[in-house]
Amino acid sequence: MKTLCKLALGVSMIAVACSSAMAANLTVGFSQIGSESGWRAAETSVTKMQAEKRGITLKFADAQQKQENQIKAIRGFIAQGVDAILVAPVVATGWESVLQEAKEAKIPVILLDRGIDAPQDLYLTSVASDQVKEGRVAGDWLVKAVGDKACKVVELQGTVGSTPAINRKKGFEEAIKGHSNITIVRSQTGDFTRAKGKEVMEGFLKAENGGKDICAMYAHNDDMAVGGIQAIKDAGLKPGKDIKVVSIDGVPDIFSAMAAGEANASVELTPNMAGPAFDALAAYLKDGKKPEKFIITESKLYTPSDDPKGEYERRKGLGY
Repeated sequence: MKTLCKLALGVSMIAVACSSAMAANLTVGFSQIGSESGWRAAETSVTKMQAEKRGITLKFADAQQKQENQIKAIRGFIAQGVDAILVAPVVATGWESVLQEAKEAKIPVILLDRGIDAPQDLYLTSVASDQVKEGRVAGDWLVKAVGDKACKVVELQGTVGSTPAINRKKGFEEAIKGHSNITIVRSQTGDFTRAKGKEVMEGFLKAENGGKDICAMYAHNDDMAVGGIQAIKDAGLKPGKDIKVVSIDGVPDIFSAMAAGEANASVELTPNMAGPAFDALAAYLKDGKKPEKFIITESKLYTPSDDPKGEYERRKGLGY
């Protein structure tokens, strides 16, 4: 019996060692959209940390907001024979051909934080938040904040054609539907960037009586919101008071704005998409069992009552 136990223990230890060695030998390609926002930079940083933690070699490619760069990078990963590919798609369409190439090469593809319009058999799983819910949470907050008061909203949209822009708009509109006192009077893309958000908000302010007719600014991400906050201040108004500010992501700077009374609410989007992605990949490579097609992260609302100074300190080291 002792001999059998020792043999079983030895086999178990070998299995664990082999499993660890396999994980350590994985090479994964990561096609990132770019660094258009603080949240995006944090996602990149956290992905690299998660790979290092697991002993995975990560090959990183920055697409600089261009789909053609992402497609080129994915084809490069395929040519290199990586074990898997992570991709945060810049837009939703135009992926069928390159993902079919990955499938034929037997390289699993995992989508991070954004979806695509393509057959689901072209990717292993998609790790993302419920973007419609994010917009709905933001809209629900505004409905409660304004009550029956007439409220004209200006909307800073994300990149045209991207799933977050489409879904966060849809969710927000669902939330305010039936509340005739709340209307979106202007809506324009700010490309998820701080500079463009400021520029677009400046135009909104000029078009709406210097901003006096604007009740609230809804931004599809915090970076555009921060840019919009600066535009509001430059116009001589008080963001957070004269114009309510609600946005999505939960980056450190929006918590600084909350602490200063210049922002009212943000819906968190966790930058740790890679952790669940690597876990799903490891399980798949171990026994061939496919994960759930959609792995959904939490969408939590933060307001100035949620210790914004503390949230800033907790997040500032994540690469935002």
